[in-house]
Amino acid sequence: MAEPTLADVDALVGPATPHFAYQLRARVQELVLDLPDGHEVRRYAEQKMELLDRLGHASSKAHDGGREPSSRPGWDDLPSSAPADQPLPRSR
Repeated sequence: MAEPTLADVDALVGPATPHFAYQLRARVQELVLDLPDGHEVRRYAEQKMELLDRLGHASSKAHDGGREPSSRPGWDDLPSSAPADQPLPRSR
């Protein structure tokens, strides 16, 4: 297999949703497993794996666009409004 690239990491992470965040995180980890610790692609992948970990505890990436106001109709009916940059607390 060719050496992984930043584009390869982005191809895995780009379509991520909370439901599949951990499966994608495992694939990214496997993709860069053989790269040395200081490798640019490995460092980038580690940042994306952190995002996927936060996304696994959230309900959206929410890095595009603004936040929905809590005054929006139906807000109280949402099971979670936590974005990846402010995920729900981890269960113990």
